[in-house]
Amino acid sequence: MLPIQRNLTRSFYVLLSLPATAMGFALSVQISALSWILTTQYGLDIHDVGLVWAAGPIAGILGQVIIGVVSDKTWFWGGRRRPYILIGGVLASLMLLALPSIDVISGSLGLEGILGVALIVALTLDLAINVSFNPTRSIIADVTPEGVERTRGYTWMQTISGSFGVMAYAIGAIWNNYVLIYAGVVLVIVFSVIPPLFVKEPEELGEPDEAEAGGGWWEILISIRPLWGFLLYDIYALTLRLAHIEVDNYYAEVLCGLLTLWLVGSTLLKKEVSGGVGTDHVGFQKVLAAHSFSWIGVQTMFIYTLAYVQQKMPALSDVDAGRVISISFLVLNAVAAILPAFVLEPITERIGRVRTHMFCVAIMAFGYAGITLFGHTAMTLYLLMAVCGVGWAAIVSLPFAIMSQKVEQSRMGLYMGLFNLSVVLPQLLASLAVGLAVSRADDKSLIFTICAVSLAVSSLAWSLVREGENTTRPPPASSH
Repeated sequence: MLPIQRNLTRSFYVLLSLPATAMGFALSVQISALSWILTTQYGLDIHDVGLVWAAGPIAGILGQVIIGVVSDKTWFWGGRRRPYILIGGVLASLMLLALPSIDVISGSLGLEGILGVALIVALTLDLAINVSFNPTRSIIADVTPEGVERTRGYTWMQTISGSFGVMAYAIGAIWNNYVLIYAGVVLVIVFSVIPPLFVKEPEELGEPDEAEAGGGWWEILISIRPLWGFLLYDIYALTLRLAHIEVDNYYAEVLCGLLTLWLVGSTLLKKEVSGGVGTDHVGFQKVLAAHSFSWIGVQTMFIYTLAYVQQKMPALSDVDAGRVISISFLVLNAVAAILPAFVLEPITERIGRVRTHMFCVAIMAFGYAGITLFGHTAMTLYLLMAVCGVGWAAIVSLPFAIMSQKVEQSRMGLYMGLFNLSVVLPQLLASLAVGLAVSRADDKSLIFTICAVSLAVSSLAWSLVREGENTTRPPPASSH
């Protein structure tokens, strides 16, 4: 074990953050370039772009849960999480390399359209990112004790990852998205392959509680009860989309929406078990419920900002519109990179992680509302994206620390994968339901109205989540 790991120095937190940074950079490239390249280079309409983006959440549903369960129980190549970080990093690099050549790949396969190839590349890229994302986050909980140190691990993860995310959008803004893609290929392979070799993982994470032992698919389904409405709608909408069936009414949307509100509301009103860990997993379910609404708004922003910019700033060329989006996301991520370790962590020590997160999400809701009302120029959009960056800083750092203290340490990979469902199921809804609404809306301000409402609901939900107490500490990595 390196001395920096034994002493939990700042340099160790930086090293520990690099694999997550690699996956975050790959995701930044995807966010910045995927919609742009599919629309401008390959001519897909906004509804087809939404379908391509739907491939990612599907990969997340499968990838993170399965890899989480498997990595909890396996050990090879000198680690529990290391092998999956290495595999996912290499695969993500290859798929990034494929993005600018989707038409070439389609032509070489003798296919007339490129939508199918675009779906395969996007699905594989997001599967690779998800294969690695779960282990890169779980390993932080594995090698840091619960409390201030773990919060520091996740806030430093976001500070380092966010800083490179800023670099990603800067590259896209200063040069172009093609340069960004090729830079991503190099950075992802380096940061995902080298740093994990220098982190010593504990071979044992402790025995699970008797109530937690065993389990199965039914127990997993009960654990994600607040997300059932999202899951049912995603299955329904994806089936219709793939079968090319168009429905003129919104009965399914209304029913699934009411079901979701009932499931989320009933969960948030339950009393949590002391300490946050129990057989009913109420604390974990509350985190899922609150976090899910954040990602409806966030994913809507990432996918459809291009449509908003094209309508509100019609004088921009395709290249200039892409540059405006890159700068917008650069500003968003610059704020998100600075705040976690230097601002949010000190605040959490004073008022707690949950309250800090709740206030940050509320600020993001106000930022989105501002874009709806005033974001009709590039400069105004940049300023309001800076406001939204406060919430983004919290969303990608604090919920991991909050969630990790509400579940059993020995099954962290499983619960990190289940926690990811509160991201990918809302993402899929944004790709399908929101995509349909945006394509039919004359005024694309609807995009950021949806974002604002979603974040406001999320903030309200977080106000009903209990600030957790310290739970089981992981064994020291030096024990083996």
